Amino acid sequence: MDYQALCMDVVELARQVGMFIKIEEQKVKQADIEEKSLNSLVSYVDKQAERKIVDALSELLPDAGFIAEEGTSDKVGEEYNWIIDPLDGTTNFLHGIPTFSVSIALERRTSNSSHSHIVLGVVYEVNRDECFYSWEGGKAFLNNKEIRTSEGKKLENSLLATGFPYYDYKRMNSYFEVLKYFAQNTRGVRRIGSAAVDLVYVACGRFEAFFEYSLNPWDVAAGAFIVEQAGGKVADFKGGSNWLHGKEMLAASKGIYEEVLEIVKRI
Repeated sequence: MDYQALCMDVVELARQVGMFIKIEEQKVKQADIEEKSLNSLVSYVDKQAERKIVDALSELLPDAGFIAEEGTSDKVGEEYNWIIDPLDGTTNFLHGIPTFSVSIALERRTSNSSHSHIVLGVVYEVNRDECFYSWEGGKAFLNNKEIRTSEGKKLENSLLATGFPYYDYKRMNSYFEVLKYFAQNTRGVRRIGSAAVDLVYVACGRFEAFFEYSLNPWDVAAGAFIVEQAGGKVADFKGGSNWLHGKEMLAASKGIYEEVLEIVKRI
């Protein structure tokens, strides 16, 4: 399969859906907002955006299934499955805070094996008109320019990103211990509100690292793949590979990855 050509088709789709989201931002009302679960918000914009994505991807790759946040399709593909967040940063979007994104990844399952891996990732940050993307065998790009993770090697010179859990509070004490350490030993910690954006900002060197728990596959699949393609490292909090479905993630540039991982593992 020509992953590069497919990726460029997905880039165009993400931009089109992003344009729809931007237009609807001025129309959505408080009455349009639903609460799926504690602090998990959704509107017709998320649902319509996902439908547009699913319909278009179904034409691009008819046999592929979907892992989609709003459950628009429950089709399961034997080899390929799209992992979709039509609007990552819904709370930002609904409150008029200008950081939200479209995130689309393609997962391939090896035949006769339970092993799977991401082969394509696209994250489109709507407000800055920035599209980050990569495909298996290729490099990582931002709006047609190659990107790489930061070359910094010192934690004290690093800027980190995180996200606050909004429903799973069981690990909050240890989480805030980690946050306290990084706040005191780095240039700062940012909480933007879109994990997909946090990750691609690591990929292009704006952040040196990102960590968070209570994450879903659609939050991280595309962004984490782009981090790896840009030269960074991604792991769960134990340093293992269960970051896609394990609901916890650390992504960092190679220069500070080991130090950040050691702190997260210890605390």
